[in-house]
Amino acid sequence: MRRRAPFQGYPGSYTEDAAFKAYPKCETVPCNEFEDAFKAVELWLTDKAVLPIENSSSGSIHRNYDLLLRHRLHIVGEVQLAVNFCLLALPGVRSEHLKRVISHPQALSLSDILLSKLGVSRENVDDTAGAAQYVVSNGLRDAGVVASARAAEIYGLNILADGIQDDSDNITRFLVLARDPIIPRTNTQFKTSIVFTLDEGPGVLFKALAVFALRDINLTKIESRPQRKRPLRVVDDSNTGSAKYFDYLFYIDFEASMAEPRAQNALGHLQEFATFLRILGCYPMDTTL
Repeated sequence: MRRRAPFQGYPGSYTEDAAFKAYPKCETVPCNEFEDAFKAVELWLTDKAVLPIENSSSGSIHRNYDLLLRHRLHIVGEVQLAVNFCLLALPGVRSEHLKRVISHPQALSLSDILLSKLGVSRENVDDTAGAAQYVVSNGLRDAGVVASARAAEIYGLNILADGIQDDSDNITRFLVLARDPIIPRTNTQFKTSIVFTLDEGPGVLFKALAVFALRDINLTKIESRPQRKRPLRVVDDSNTGSAKYFDYLFYIDFEASMAEPRAQNALGHLQEFATFLRILGCYPMDTTL
């Protein structure tokens, strides 16, 4: 039976490319929203979900960090994908015919140099491949698309320019999510992702990070997000008023397997002063591009 993997977007999107990199023979399942991909796995409709989490040029995708905490899926893998943007148009349309270019806002912003040279207006949609589908279905001969070469093949568009991204080393990292965690091992490089909260106080974040430094554990990612249920903490500061602090969730990725004593000891140490701690996943690192 073929593995089924949901992703947000249309066929031909970069997230679907990441799903095929993770599972070359999988059956991909398009979803309208990121949360739909989480629910598809939770409801046993699919096996694994693939979602983007960060880009080397534009940073983190905060929505998916929030969804990781809201849902009970486990990270079981990661995929690093070199993103190659192409300028696409209907057959017979040349770049000088274009008055506008349609794509995901991130794809448009990361292709700024070429689009500025063309002098076109820019229109945002939710998905690069969705933009390709929209141009084809509406027969738009004045509109180009920033999307993948595979999207051009799927929707019958021509590639007017290849590799149009401003930064040639444009990499997106994706997470693979499942209902159950995988068993950590030590025979290959593993990464562990956690989320935790801390009480307010001087040096408390320094102490949290020190539990990893003391054990020579390399941190590859630190992300903070305000807590949605209690975003502000009011602290009496003086007789004349009060100070307001954001309450933060801290997300950390570190290079170690939970099968290693040093990782177990680091989290045991962190638990001594963290007010909340959850392991989001322990999974093999993707070292290929």
